[in-house]
Amino acid sequence: MGDERSATRAYVLHPEIKSDNKRRNAKSALEEGVALAHALPELEVAGSQVVSLPKMHPGMLFGKGKIQEIKGWLEDAKAGLVLIDGHVSPVQQRNLEKEWGVKLLDRTGLILEIFSDRARTREGVLQVEMAALSYQRTRLVRAWTHLERQRGGLGFVGGPGETQVEADRRAIDLQLNNLKKQLSKVVKTRELHRKARAKVPYPIVALVGYTNAGKSTLFNRLSGADVFAHDMLFATLDPTMRKVELPNGDEVIMSDTVGFISDLPTQLVASFRATLEEVLEADIILHVRDISHPQSAEQKKAVLDTLRQLDVNPDVPMIEVLNKIDLLEPEDAGYLQALHKDNDKVFGISAVTGEGLDRLLNDVTDHLIVQTRTLTLDLDWAMGAAQSWLRAEGVIESEAQTDTGWTLDVRWTTRQQAHFEKQFPDAFPDQVVEDTDEDAPSGDYHPLD
Repeated sequence: MGDERSATRAYVLHPEIKSDNKRRNAKSALEEGVALAHALPELEVAGSQVVSLPKMHPGMLFGKGKIQEIKGWLEDAKAGLVLIDGHVSPVQQRNLEKEWGVKLLDRTGLILEIFSDRARTREGVLQVEMAALSYQRTRLVRAWTHLERQRGGLGFVGGPGETQVEADRRAIDLQLNNLKKQLSKVVKTRELHRKARAKVPYPIVALVGYTNAGKSTLFNRLSGADVFAHDMLFATLDPTMRKVELPNGDEVIMSDTVGFISDLPTQLVASFRATLEEVLEADIILHVRDISHPQSAEQKKAVLDTLRQLDVNPDVPMIEVLNKIDLLEPEDAGYLQALHKDNDKVFGISAVTGEGLDRLLNDVTDHLIVQTRTLTLDLDWAMGAAQSWLRAEGVIESEAQTDTGWTLDVRWTTRQQAHFEKQFPDAFPDQVVEDTDEDAPSGDYHPLD
């Protein structure tokens, strides 16, 4: 495994609770749980099982008989860690660890561990630590070995071992406050970078998608960047941005983001909102899907649900990019053709071979042309800040002074217009006549509606 310590043998369990009508496909869920385990290099998957339950047992999760059966599996596999692909309460965790004599990590804890292992930027590290502390705050039965920073991760896995917790919630809160102060400084720096970027008004194209959908591979092919791309969940954590030239010579900023996943821990949805700010600022969103995955439709739903939680503007055009068509069987070609026929905003591509990328980039170009609109604004002398903002954005096409202020002809994107309205509501007229091409296609595809 390339680690000085021997690998921790982990056993992956996916509880299939029959009374849960919204439960995921058990086979695919278990495969994803195993893939999550493989994402940590110091883990060796010793076995995996779907465990069917009529209902969840509040204190132990499983029934007594099943607990004993699982204990036998763990002993046979010589496992020192159990990964449960689902939520486990602090009480259930404590009881099961006592029964089985091994460490236990639920889905939230494992994802936090992976995120911590992959975080590279200062902001990413701080965001993960805050999310982990919020998670730990409800689980004071666990040790804070992650604070010792023995390794890249949080210390739930491996590390110096667990001891009884010697601090209380106030100590965690102090640590959280300290991290928030550090984070605020980092965020201010990012804001300065973003303001500097705004002076060069490149549109932003954000790549989003389920983890391992191939976003980073697509990003690398389009931008020539060398972003870590691997067949592994959460291969990319921190957003990476590069300039990309479109077929018509225009340039855009393309942003590669962390992959989404079903049942994403709420702590991470909140903590990574700032990290995913490029998605919130985007002029166009490319939703990259692994069309070869058997649960591709369920993954799409998980991504759209997460975008809603992030309050992404539903008016931002979204193009659906069906990646990995090179892995499809010949009999699936008809399915792909049907998708294209039903919706011309769906594109089949292969980020590996490059198939379909020209058509996709041409459509991105068309979207941006359609999105640009002109507007005449009358600003009085008291609205100098609004005029300065427009000048910094580079959207003023012509300007004339009047007795009361300025008359400005601006050309901007819907994103820039929305920002202006929000920041300077008094400067925006109640009713405006926009100069748009009525014959031009709207380019609207809003799967969030």
